[in-house]
Amino acid sequence: MKKLLITGFEPFLHFKTNPTMQIVEELNGKELNGFHIHGRILKVDFSKSGKQIVDCWNEIQPDAVISLGLAAGRSAITPERIAINCNDGEQDNSGNLPSGEKIIEEGPDGLFSTLPIRSMVKRLKEESYPAAISNSAGAYLCNHVMYQILFMLKQNELKTPAGFIHIPASHELAVQIGKVPSWSQEDLTQAIRICIETLDA
Repeated sequence: MKKLLITGFEPFLHFKTNPTMQIVEELNGKELNGFHIHGRILKVDFSKSGKQIVDCWNEIQPDAVISLGLAAGRSAITPERIAINCNDGEQDNSGNLPSGEKIIEEGPDGLFSTLPIRSMVKRLKEESYPAAISNSAGAYLCNHVMYQILFMLKQNELKTPAGFIHIPASHELAVQIGKVPSWSQEDLTQAIRICIETLDA
């Protein structure tokens, strides 16, 4: 059976929970669409998360990689099209404050997702879940992790499908922070299941 690495993040900034963490914990160890799912939680730390996802890849040797991140304020599931070679944004959980420096000095300006993002959006809409391709993963940890895994795969001439999906806030999180679109945790998890079903098993 093929292996899928799926990653989420720990809580960060003012978010006391992170629905990506709950999705990963729910799907870890499950079998879906011919994949055995290996779930891992990444640190919200510019100095650690990139190495962490590459280490996870080396440990598991997966046949596909889906990383998840929270985009509180978005109302749809948004697979990301591109990661940019830039660290920016607020402090991470360890106090690192990026200021626009490159993620990898010799790396290209951008790297495109190799996940079937159009198929993911199409399937989600068919199942009545709001979805759209996003052309910006920002410059915070989500973009950082997406860039790091795509760069590693490109450097090693590996064809492993990999990329990033942003999800809206959960109802639980929306109650904490207020005034953001939110989904039930159950629907968030089901939407990612649907995305997994678009992968070639």
